[in-house]
Amino acid sequence: MADKPLYQDSSVSTDRRVEDLLDRLTLEEKVAQLGSYGPEHLLTDGEVDHERAEELLEHGVGELTRMGGASDLPPEQVAEVTNEIQSMLEHLGPGIPAIPHEECLSGYMGKGGTTYPQAIGLASTWSPELVQEITTEIRAQLQAIGAAHALSPVLDLARDLRWGRVEETFGEDKYLAARMARGFVEGLQGDGPEDGVAATLKHFVGHGAGEGGKNRTSVDLAPRALAEHAFPFEACVETANAEAVMNAYHDIDGVPCTSSEALLTKTLREEWGFDGVVVSDYESVAFLKDEHGVASSYDDAATMALEAGLDVELPASECYPTLVEAVENGDLAEETVDTAVRRVLRTKIRKGLLDDPYVDVDAVEKVVETDEQRVLARRAARESVTLLHDDGVLPLDDAADVAVVGPKADASEGLLGDYAYLAHNLETVEAGIDIVTPLAGIEARTEGEVTHVPGCTVSGPSTDEFEDAVAAVEDADVAVAFIGARSTVEFETAPDETQTAASTSGEGRDVTDLGLPGVQAEFVRAVAEADTPLAVVVVSGKPHSLADVADAVPALAHAWLPGEEGGNGIADVLYGDHNPSGRLPVSLPKNVGQLPVHYSRKPNTMNETHVYTDSDPLYPFGHGESYTTFEYRDLALADDEIGPGDTVEASVTVENVDDVAGHEVVQVYGHDHNPLFVRPVQELVAFERVFLEPGESAAVHVSVGASQLAVRDRDLNLTVHPGTYELRVGRSASDIRASETFDVVGERKRVPRSSRRYFSETRVE
Repeated sequence: MADKPLYQDSSVSTDRRVEDLLDRLTLEEKVAQLGSYGPEHLLTDGEVDHERAEELLEHGVGELTRMGGASDLPPEQVAEVTNEIQSMLEHLGPGIPAIPHEECLSGYMGKGGTTYPQAIGLASTWSPELVQEITTEIRAQLQAIGAAHALSPVLDLARDLRWGRVEETFGEDKYLAARMARGFVEGLQGDGPEDGVAATLKHFVGHGAGEGGKNRTSVDLAPRALAEHAFPFEACVETANAEAVMNAYHDIDGVPCTSSEALLTKTLREEWGFDGVVVSDYESVAFLKDEHGVASSYDDAATMALEAGLDVELPASECYPTLVEAVENGDLAEETVDTAVRRVLRTKIRKGLLDDPYVDVDAVEKVVETDEQRVLARRAARESVTLLHDDGVLPLDDAADVAVVGPKADASEGLLGDYAYLAHNLETVEAGIDIVTPLAGIEARTEGEVTHVPGCTVSGPSTDEFEDAVAAVEDADVAVAFIGARSTVEFETAPDETQTAASTSGEGRDVTDLGLPGVQAEFVRAVAEADTPLAVVVVSGKPHSLADVADAVPALAHAWLPGEEGGNGIADVLYGDHNPSGRLPVSLPKNVGQLPVHYSRKPNTMNETHVYTDSDPLYPFGHGESYTTFEYRDLALADDEIGPGDTVEASVTVENVDDVAGHEVVQVYGHDHNPLFVRPVQELVAFERVFLEPGESAAVHVSVGASQLAVRDRDLNLTVHPGTYELRVGRSASDIRASETFDVVGERKRVPRSSRRYFSETRVE
């Protein structure tokens, strides 16, 4: 019997297997490894269309696009068709399996996938450990259906709150986003390439800073500002070994990210040492011609993207097949194709696909929507709820009769983000999961009588039900109004049968006004006039301007988009089963005219002589109230001087001085007294989530590296300079409880990449 080919021998090195396989491929087969196809190309009525599939996959394929997320197949059938296509590929072209990918921003985005809080809600937990638990479960579901690549997480910074995709982010701060993203990546990727699912960092880079807060628009960021937006990407490449990166749609200074060699090769690969695959955001290669106009044809677009360092075209092979002719005509070097193909083949070998691409269909049900996953979804939902203020309405009395009003009270799809399954598959209606609404959560929890009146729709103009809602509130002991925006439904039908566009948050849903959609603000004022204690819960991915609402009601909370167990999670907080522990990952403005309002602005935008008459946010970054009271004391630094390569050690004691157990999020901010260049007035450098029983105290120890306080010099090299620095500790960016200064002494020092610290170390005693 002849020896098997070297590339099939798992005992030899990955690089040797890659080179052996690459040498065997024709040009057509190489280019096919850089493409993709999805269910709309390969399936008919939920089954593999063999005739069409064999034609499209004649030379093989790089990736399979969302066989679950872009179809209406339940998980077991996704596993079946994926196995069937992988079997076909054994006998087509070079016989190389594909990399199946899915979206998983808030859970596996396919029918039956457990749906957790949207990313902005996860960020509100300030718990990277919880995020890692969640993505470990997501990994199990993805692997069960055959997926080896996930198009998550989103690392864009939410600085312009008009942008519809704010809900997909981990908020406005680079450090918080990086810490949460690292937890996300580590859960997905597991202990190593074969163990996990490749995570994709997106959208590289600056996608949250588009002109006018609009999706895909041009970005104008100077190099130092761009480096700030790049920080979460760099940190996850360096500390979590992220295996994939996705380009952003926009251009920076006229150069589309899709065709930017400076970003995709020089920064990402040469400077940071990234050795994974770069995949295109959907259709972004074609957009080089259709949107940016820098390519004269799809052939030109394909060559530009590949030469810049973009390896795989998603979601389908639209432009890249022309690379064959480009090589044959001498317009593209075959070695450039080979370089990208090596990365794809390396990924396939690392994920174990060349050795065994098949999954056990019978095992799928064991890891999809398990009881444990629903418990985790509920915990995540309640830990994401942020109490903005409370004048004694909360927690609710178990026996109180409650009026549940507002358009988000019983809207199951209204709990989900734009990258939940329902958002992209509205025509199927069935999500394959049980979604618990706030109304259902309250009904299951309370011992009192529950009356429900929506009062209005999310975005419609009708006020016809106001009177009924006010009457219900007046007859109750307490009322809870659920308001917000939708990310998942295109149209809603009002009582008079008129239809109104309902989605005002999510991808492609950018706004010029941060107010509540429709007549919801008017509705809140109407029910607030009743002589009944009222709590308002905002269920939305959009950071709304809530000044009028905050003034009108005694209790206000933000639940973001809490996922399938959102109703139970919200009820847990309302009734005191969980002490609210969420903290804002974005600053909430009083109105859209205040933007930008993020906390880490520069002194000349914060100085009282250069600001609007009323420029403070309504609620600052890091804010969140509790049913108990925490006090801070004894902030101390181990040294008052450190060298530019050293760390500053700090400790602070936090005590729960009230009678309710709860979580506190200790936040540490850094300030440079005399920077080389103008810097933000303060920046988050550490945080720690601490649980304390009544009367209990804990010492929180923090180790901050001097390199975390570095600034880019005139040549854009990261440099620690001597001078006085300050550590500020508090409950939010605006609620600083203690601060201490220290000096960095010695000569100015460039930070070597090998010794750069991205994250502080913390521990609790």
